[in-house]
Amino acid sequence: MDVKWGSLAEVAVVSLGATVGVVVVFALGVWALAARDEHRGSGGEGGARTVAAGACFAVCACAVLYGLYLIIPQFH
Repeated sequence: MDVKWGSLAEVAVVSLGATVGVVVVFALGVWALAARDEHRGSGGEGGARTVAAGACFAVCACAVLYGLYLIIPQFH
């Protein structure tokens, strides 16, 4: 059995980058929700922060669904 180390390293780097990216986007969504609650507490509306949080969570959901699409062979 021959291991292609270059391909293995490429997969590891891409998966690490995707993982960090999804975690950062999710954290931004949580931060936007917290900022919205803080803004609402001071009498503001916070609509833009809600939209930003929703967009962040939608990006995370799309990344998860794409990963499932790649893993499950019946979807191909």
